[in-house]
Amino acid sequence: MNLFRRLSLRVRLTLLFMLLSAAAWLCASLVAWHQTTNKLDKLFDTQQMLFAKRISAMDLADLRSSPQFIRAPKKVKHGHLDDDVLAFAVYTLDGKMVMHDGENGPFIPYHYRREGFDDGNLINDDDLWRFLWLTTADKKYRIVVGQEWEYREEMALDIITSQLTPWLVALPVMFLLLILLLSRELGPLKKLTHTLRRRSPEDDTPLNSEGVPNEVRPLVDALNNLFHQTHEMMVRERRFTSDAAHELRSPLTALKVQTEVAQLSQDDAQAREKALSQLHEGIDRATRLVEQLLTLSRLDSLEHLADVQTIQLDEMLQSSVMDIYHTAQRAGIEVRLHLNDISVARTAQPLLLSLLVRNLLDNAVRYSPRGSIVDVTLEHDGFTVRDNGPGVTPEALARMGERFYRPPGQEETGSGLGLSIVRRIASLHSMAVEFGNLPEGGFAAKVRW
Repeated sequence: MNLFRRLSLRVRLTLLFMLLSAAAWLCASLVAWHQTTNKLDKLFDTQQMLFAKRISAMDLADLRSSPQFIRAPKKVKHGHLDDDVLAFAVYTLDGKMVMHDGENGPFIPYHYRREGFDDGNLINDDDLWRFLWLTTADKKYRIVVGQEWEYREEMALDIITSQLTPWLVALPVMFLLLILLLSRELGPLKKLTHTLRRRSPEDDTPLNSEGVPNEVRPLVDALNNLFHQTHEMMVRERRFTSDAAHELRSPLTALKVQTEVAQLSQDDAQAREKALSQLHEGIDRATRLVEQLLTLSRLDSLEHLADVQTIQLDEMLQSSVMDIYHTAQRAGIEVRLHLNDISVARTAQPLLLSLLVRNLLDNAVRYSPRGSIVDVTLEHDGFTVRDNGPGVTPEALARMGERFYRPPGQEETGSGLGLSIVRRIASLHSMAVEFGNLPEGGFAAKVRW
C-alpha cells in the first residue's frame, strides 16, 4: 500500500481504472454468461417440446410392424445442421423402439420415469444430454427428444464471445485514451508545480487558477491566501526591524553619552548625579519603546482575537482611571469619569481593550499642561477621552495615529506608537477611533462601535 501511495497520481488513476475496467468486464461477462445460458435453455427446451409435439401428431399406427428411422440431412442449401441439434426416438410403452432419427436416436436408452425433462447419457457415451419425455395422446407411445448439453454451452459461449470480444479489444484503446486524457487534465497541476518551484519566497503574486480543476481550485485559493499572509508577515517583520533599529538608535546613543558623562564626572558629584538621573530616564524611555514595539508587532500579526469575553465598559473605565490616578495627581492633572450609560457591554479581549484605554489616558495626561482636566465619558455607542489642553495643529491632526509620528513642539518624551496601538486594537475589535480638536479648546479621542 505504501508503495502504491508513492506512485504518481496519474499512474495510480490509470492502474485503478484498469483494475476497475477489468473487474467490470469480468462481472459483465459472468452476468452475460448466466443470462445467455438461461435464455438458451428456455429456447432449446421450447424447441424440444415443439419437436416432440409435432412427432406426437404423426400417425404412428403402422410403426409396430415396421420400425422406421429418419436420417436428418448433413447439409442444406444455405448452411448445415449439427448432429447434436436434436435427436429423437419413439418407444412403445414396454420400451420397444419403433422410430428414431437415424443418428443419435438409436442410442437413447429407455429410462422413462416421468413426463417432462430429465438428464442422462447415450448408450456407450459419457456426454450429458437433456431429454424430454412425452406420451402420445392415445397413451400407446412415448416420445423422447434429446439434445447434448455441450452443444448448448458452446452456443452460449459463442454468443458471449461475439458480444464481449469487441469490448475486450476496446479496453487497450480506452486505456490509451485514459492516459492521454489524464495527462491533459493534470497538465495545469504540472504547470502549477513548475511555477511553485520557480517562485521566489518574497513573491506574493497570486497563482493563476485558469484551467485548474474545480477540486483543486480551493487548494490554489488557500495557497494564494497563504502567500499573501506570509508576504504581509515578512513586510511587518521587516518594518518592525527597520523601525526598531531606527528608533532605538537615538535612545541608545543618549544612554551611551550619559554613561560617558557619568564616568567623566568622578570629581563632580552633582554632575554625576544628574547624568545618572538622565541615564535612568533614558533607560525607562528605551524600555517603554521596546515594549511598545513588541506590542505593536504582536498586534500586527493578529488576524482574529482569542480569549474574548463580555466586558462591562463602566467597570473597565473605572479600573483604568484608578490605575492612572496617582500619575495624573503627580502631573497636576485631574481625571473625571462620566458614566452616562452604565449598561454598556462589549465582546472583547480584556487585556487589549484595557491597553487601548490606558494608552488614551496616558497620552492625555502626558501631553496636557499642568492644571488640566481629563474627562472620560461613556455612552451607549462609545466613549470619549477629552482634555482642555492646547490641542494640535490641523497638519498634525491629519497624521495622528501614524507610527513614530509626534506633533512638533512636544516637550514630553515619547515614541509616537501609543495612538498607533490604539488604532490597531480598535480595528481588531471592529471599532473606529476619531481624533479631533474641541471647539472650546482641547483635544478629544473618540472610540465608537
